[in-house]
Amino acid sequence: MDVSTRLLTQDDVPALVDLLRRNRDALAPWEPTRTDDYLTVDTQQRLVAEALARHTNGVMVPLVITADGDLAGRMNINDVVRGAFQSAHLGYWVDQTHQGQGVATAAVADTVRHAFDDLGLHRLQADTLVHNAASRTVLTRSGFAEIGRAPRYLRIAGRWQDCILHQLLHEPYVED
Repeated sequence: MDVSTRLLTQDDVPALVDLLRRNRDALAPWEPTRTDDYLTVDTQQRLVAEALARHTNGVMVPLVITADGDLAGRMNINDVVRGAFQSAHLGYWVDQTHQGQGVATAAVADTVRHAFDDLGLHRLQADTLVHNAASRTVLTRSGFAEIGRAPRYLRIAGRWQDCILHQLLHEPYVED
């Protein structure tokens, strides 16, 4: 299977809405509570426009995941901080019909290359709910290391939940 990521566009909205609708129940335990209007073309067009504006401002890279040319999920490089930090957060989800096939792992690898080689970032952080074993496995396979546990870190599925924090550094730490 050919997996890649590319910049999200407004042209992706109809396929994205279809994916979101088909995956609503599968995504619900891993995302903030969503209202019904989240699944509309109008809302997604607005959210894509906002994401692309943040991309223009250099603080986000909104991507789509494709598998054999078809939309298979979303990937974001969020909260890009420059200066001495050179860091960002990674977030993603994959269509349930593509889970367990290496799609997420391949998409993370593609995004890590972009973050480090093209954006010049030093560090990526990714956070998973404690019980999200599948995503933790993807991150481990992608070279991320667990760096801690954050109590009540994210409001997911309507409640504050603990997360495991992961990071990947572009270069190994060397003491001076």
